[in-house]
Amino acid sequence: MNVLLQIWAGYARLTRRWPGIAAIIPFIPVLALWTAVSEAGLFPRAFFPGPADVIRAFFTLTYKGILPDYLQDSLIRLATGAAVGMALGIPLGILIGTSRWAHRICWPVLLFFQAIGDIAWLPILLIWFGFGLTTMTFVIVYTVLFPVVLNTVLGVESVPRDLSRAALSLGASRARVLWEVTLPGALPNIITGLRNGLGYGWRALIAVEMIVGTSGIGFMMFDARRAGSTVEIILGMIILGLLWYIVDAWILAPLERATGQRWGLVTS
Repeated sequence: MNVLLQIWAGYARLTRRWPGIAAIIPFIPVLALWTAVSEAGLFPRAFFPGPADVIRAFFTLTYKGILPDYLQDSLIRLATGAAVGMALGIPLGILIGTSRWAHRICWPVLLFFQAIGDIAWLPILLIWFGFGLTTMTFVIVYTVLFPVVLNTVLGVESVPRDLSRAALSLGASRARVLWEVTLPGALPNIITGLRNGLGYGWRALIAVEMIVGTSGIGFMMFDARRAGSTVEIILGMIILGLLWYIVDAWILAPLERATGQRWGLVTS
């Protein structure tokens, strides 16, 4: 028992000093199991490649320039769609959250279109725009938009009404109340909506790249299926997981925590 406590204390000290280790250690058993199964020969290497095969494929595709180009294309598409989704979603959410008339008019429409999945738009988008960037951007914007709008509305409605009334009674204009009271109070929910929207948008991007793309990580995985290259498919899956983990755990989650602490929604 004492040995286990000492090991745990050493682990806690190590992860406090190097937080990145805490993210790596849980994957060690997964990697060990993967290596053991692949080396045991239970499945043909063509169907179940090992970690060494995936690493070799990574360096080969990177050396050829295929992987960097495809990754860059996917990230640019996600960033473009997310930027447009935020530019539309945040003002719309603020409008719905602050106006009863806008809420009555827009809320049923939002719920209706939210129920229509992003991929359900693909058949008609292909008729309208064909196989191209416009179709992929529309799907990403559509996916990002609803979490941002709904969380913005939630954030605006969660701001105590007394704060707005107090600011108005002290002579603040409605525009100043919106900028200095409502928007800061809703900001933690807006960041949460952005975090969720980017997660959904990332998955939608990969799906649409598989169906209509001519580049990107999703296209690479689907194109590898045609060639029967299981190793490239697994490599694409690993890149997707690692990239999103880095973005979410190292950027979005700390930003969400910092925003909540800044505006007094998290107490220590």
